[in-house]
Amino acid sequence: MIYLATPYTHEDPAVMQRRFEVANSTAAKLMQGGFHVFSPISHTHPIALAGDLPKGWDYWKEYDERMLRACQQIMVLMQEGWERSIGVQAEIEIARQLGLQEIYTRPL
Repeated sequence: MIYLATPYTHEDPAVMQRRFEVANSTAAKLMQGGFHVFSPISHTHPIALAGDLPKGWDYWKEYDERMLRACQQIMVLMQEGWERSIGVQAEIEIARQLGLQEIYTRPL
C-alpha cells in the first residue's frame, strides 16, 4: 500500500482545490498501473467539506498516522509547496520512524 503525501492547506481555496485534483489524478494513474494507493487528500477533502471539518494537519494528523501504519511506502507528490508543507513534512517524519520506503515524484 502506498500513502500519497501531497500539500493541501493554503489560504486560497482555489489552490486547495487544484491540489485535491492533482492528488486524485495521480492516485488514479497509480491505481490504473495496479498499485494500491491511499490518498489522504482524496479521501478527507470531500469529508471535510461535507462535515464542515477543519482542513489542516492538526485535525487530521492522528488519522493520517494510523493510515501510514497500514502502508509500506510513502510517495511524496512534489507539487508546489511540498517542501514547506507542515503536513507533508510530518508525514515524511512519521514514515521514516515507521521504516517506510520513500518515493518522490512529480504529479503524474
